[in-house]
Amino acid sequence: MKKLSENASNKNYEEPKETFGAILAQMKLSSLEILPTLLAIAAAFSAGAVLLLITGYSPIDAYGAMLIGAFGDKFGIGQTLTQATPIIFTGLAFLLASKSGLFNIGIEGQLIVGGFAAAIVGIYFEGLPAFIHVPLALLSGALAGGLWGLIPAILKTKLNAHEVITTMMLSYVASYLTSYLVNYPFKAPGWVAQTTTIAPSAELPRILWPTQLSVAIIIAFLLAIAIHYFLEKTKLGYEIRAVGFSPMVAENNGIDVNRKMILALVISGAIAGMGGAGEIMGVHRRFIDGFSPGYGWDGIAVALVGRLNPIGTIFVAILFGALRSGSMTMTRSVGVPLDIISMLQSLVIICTATPTVFEYFTKRRELK
Repeated sequence: MKKLSENASNKNYEEPKETFGAILAQMKLSSLEILPTLLAIAAAFSAGAVLLLITGYSPIDAYGAMLIGAFGDKFGIGQTLTQATPIIFTGLAFLLASKSGLFNIGIEGQLIVGGFAAAIVGIYFEGLPAFIHVPLALLSGALAGGLWGLIPAILKTKLNAHEVITTMMLSYVASYLTSYLVNYPFKAPGWVAQTTTIAPSAELPRILWPTQLSVAIIIAFLLAIAIHYFLEKTKLGYEIRAVGFSPMVAENNGIDVNRKMILALVISGAIAGMGGAGEIMGVHRRFIDGFSPGYGWDGIAVALVGRLNPIGTIFVAILFGALRSGSMTMTRSVGVPLDIISMLQSLVIICTATPTVFEYFTKRRELK
């Protein structure tokens, strides 16, 4: 904490110059951090094997089909990474907010409004070249998500409203609001609740045909590096971490705690909003009501299981993407019902995230 305080309050603080390789090296998880996660994942799949045996399915056949479906060929790998991409964004969004001591569980709503904003810009801003239209749509998604994060941030700092309640409620508001908009004013002809397609100039290029994997995953990887650099190597990042470590200590060192909390939630929402924009621009090419099967909620578990580390978040997101993409192969090849697959996915989340959640809240209680 001494280092945090000194760097956060040093008016002459200068960002250290780091090479790209040095930043990646510092983002690595230590073996002591990885081991509990690996044990939790093993426990989850062991519990899932028991569940499969009880319901009359071979765990070897089921898990083998899942592995083949997720990584067995180019299509499987592409679909796994496609499913992982939005979860990386939402995991990074939760990670950043948590560094300031805030538990942002409204990432699902921020993802949705970001996707809707990107779709509107992609549809109605016609005639723009791609090198302008694509960044504009991405930034509009980030802006919408950031504004959605600003609301609970203000309620937290001005009215002391707990961010868990406000962010969760705003997720439902986002879901119902965009559902109304896509069912009525912006609905495309037909029975599906969706907008018309975005302009080709607003589409993110796909990089692994015939899958839907787009350059959004490259943006997600670069964003993970940028977040690490921001938190570890900038004065503002040190201040946000200082607030998360102990608001009282941070305030005593001259840090505006409320302002940093607001900023953290806004940036967190912007990251989630950009993830929604990437999903619309790279995968669906239009806004579809209910396009997210719960990417925001998965992102929370992914960030916690990844030990709130950007690299850990990426790898756990790929695991979750594999669970999603490989599940269809389990159904087709082995006949495992989707309900059991959902239970298996829930077991992975519970076994891997629960210890980290407990540790997270224990540390917060100790620091208060």
